[in-house]
Amino acid sequence: REAEIRNTILAQVLDQAARARLSNLALVKPDKTKAVENYLIQMARFGQLAGKVSEQGLIEILEKVSQQTEKKTTVKFNRRKVLDSDEEDDY
Repeated sequence: REAEIRNTILAQVLDQAARARLSNLALVKPDKTKAVENYLIQMARFGQLAGKVSEQGLIEILEKVSQQTEKKTTVKFNRRKVLDSDEEDDY
């Protein structure tokens, strides 16, 4: 039931090319697709969308969502001091 409502709202706010792009994205990144769908539904409920969202508009929304959910990766090196007998020359 909820999925049917979501699809109805998305059909009303997206044009054909944008829906095609969103369905292609769903195959590759379903979590990002869900975030974009939630964003579009929220905008539609609050009346922030003027007409249907084009493919270019969807691309801009995708970039916004990508920036918000971008993960920063850090690499931390944990160098252990090892007792090394090479420092002492045993001739």
